[in-house]
Parts: sequence; structure tokens; C-alpha cells
Amino acid sequence: MNALALLVALALDRWWGEPRARLHPVVWMGNYLGWVGQHLQRVARQESQTSGQQVPAPSSLRLTSDFKIFWLGALYWIAGAAIVLVVAWILQHGVMALPQWLGPVPGGLLAALLLGLLLKPMLAWAMLKSEVLAVENALDSECGGSLAAGRERLRWLVSRDVTQLTETQVRESAIETLAENLNDSVVAPIFWFVLLGLPGAALYRFANTADAMWGYHGVYKGQNWEWAGKWAARADDVLSWLPARITAYLLVVVCWMQSLASNQPQPIAVASTDQSGADAAFVMALLPQEAARTPSPNSGWPMAAMALVLGVCLHKPGVYALNPAGRLPQAQDTQNAISYASKSLVALLFIAQAAMLFVVIRGWA
Repeated sequence: MNALALLVALALDRWWGEPRARLHPVVWMGNYLGWVGQHLQRVARQESQTSGQQVPAPSSLRLTSDFKIFWLGALYWIAGAAIVLVVAWILQHGVMALPQWLGPVPGGLLAALLLGLLLKPMLAWAMLKSEVLAVENALDSECGGSLAAGRERLRWLVSRDVTQLTETQVRESAIETLAENLNDSVVAPIFWFVLLGLPGAALYRFANTADAMWGYHGVYKGQNWEWAGKWAARADDVLSWLPARITAYLLVVVCWMQSLASNQPQPIAVASTDQSGADAAFVMALLPQEAARTPSPNSGWPMAAMALVLGVCLHKPGVYALNPAGRLPQAQDTQNAISYASKSLVALLFIAQAAMLFVVIRGWA
């Protein structure tokens, strides 16, 4: 039923897209995190004022208050995670009981359909692909696009300031977002669903949403998250650690297999040279070095892999440059990035189905 539910979820994602906001569980998670986050920031400001600081809150918090805010943020996170886990477990338990009530075949099919419907909001591949394509289309001058339109469309995807980005930087940001969210919105939820069912996927989406809303260093939009969001950031790091690396290696393997099928060399620029047709094993060995260029312990992996398989340099000014020997990305690279990501999803689907089938066979044995 889990294997069929995953297929149902991906089919719904492709043909139906995202549920309306008022019906979207991830939106509900965001509403909870926004509400408790406001309370968390109020407590932080009160602690700052109680300490007698002359620096206006929330730009700074004294060290003794930081630990209080850290643990308060942790408790809010744990409370939200507990709610998500309990609700997801109850829903999955109820759905899985259908075969006993209705019979193995009709009950099993209905259970798989309903479980897939519940899993779908945890996946967002169709929306991610659509938004990245929208950025590229907005840049296309032949279709009436412009740099200003591309920047505005990119604003929907990233939290950074886009007003000064060049066309190349806009495209780089879109490709980076595609690679990073291939893990966050697709691979990681599927990974945790295979391991722990619907509760696993729901917990990951909660953790990832909390990191997106709270996991900032210092002050962000007038709120100090340095300690308030530290638990959320570390929890997401832990849950994303293995899926991020799976995503990266899937991208490399998919590119390598495609090059073998087409008898064309891989478009990979390695280190300080301009080599083509680099061996996949060598690229995999290079991945940790490239991924370490980013401050994040996880997001650098899929972004570095995407830079390598495309043969381009992806950089954030003043922060990092992934595959610095690569060329500047062009419009076709966005299309290629989506193609590699799509094929990586197909490969992951086969692996996930095989893993679940193996568990069933072991159970019968």
C-alpha cells in the first residue's frame, strides 16, 4: 500500500498540483510556526529590555537570555512536531485499517489512494519545476521577458535581495534553488516516508518549514533568530543529512548514465581545468570538497552536484563559488537542470519501490 501510495502522490502532484492554501497541511504548519514564533520574539525582546540593554531589541540578546530563548524555541518546535506526528500516525493508522474492514483488494486500493492523497502535500516537485521554468521564461527577451521580470519572478523563490542581481546571477539562483529544493521538497520527504511512513514525511516537512522560517543567523527582517531558531536549524540539518547526499549522488549517476546512453561526454569542468568526460567516480570523490564551500552542511551537496553535472559555476557573491572552473550558466542549462532533476526523481522512485518490495518479501519470508 505504501508503494502504491507513493505513485498516487506523485501522480497527484503532476496532474493536480498543490492543494489550496486553506487545505494545505504545510501551510498549517507554517501558521503554527508563525504564531509561536511571534511569541518567541516577544519573549526575546522582553528579556533584552529586562537586561537593561541600550541597544534596541531585537538586534542583540544577552548570553544568559540566549539559552532561555533557545530552549523555549526548542519546546515550541517539539510541541509542533509532536502534534504533526500524532495526527499523521492517527490518519495513517485509520487508512491502513481499511483492508480489514472492506477486504484486501478494495480496502487495500482505497487505503493506497487515501494515503497517497495525504502524502501529496509533503511533495512539491511540480510546483518547484514550474517556478524555476517561470524564472527562465521571465528572462527570455524573445518572449517579452526582461532582467527586471526575471528578478521579480525569482523573488518568489529565494529570500535574498534580488534587486542588484545580473541575468547570470538570477539564473544561477534559480538553478541552485532547484537543486536544493529537489532534496527538501522531493527526495527527503520520500526518504522519510519509505522509512517511517506518513509520520516520517510529515515530520520532515515540519522540520524543513521551521528551518525556512526560523533558521537564520542573527537578525532577519527585524527579528533575532540567532538562538531562537538554532534548534530548528539543527533539527533540519540532522533530518536532511543523508537525503541531501543521496540527492547529490543521484544527480551524478543520472548524468553519467545519460552520457553512456548517448555516447557523449559529461559536461563537467573539474577543479581548475576544463576537462570533459570526467569519470563519475572521480566526480563523486570531488563532491565533498565542492559541497564544503557553502556554509550549510547539506544544501551544498545537491547544488555542487548540479554545478558539476551541468559544467557550470554556481556562486553566491561573497559567500561561495561551486565548481569555479565551470562556465557561466546559459538558458539551456536551466532546461538541463530540470531534466537531470526529473530523471533523478524517477531513479529515486525505482529505488524506493524496490526497498519497500524488499521489506514485504522479507516479511513473507
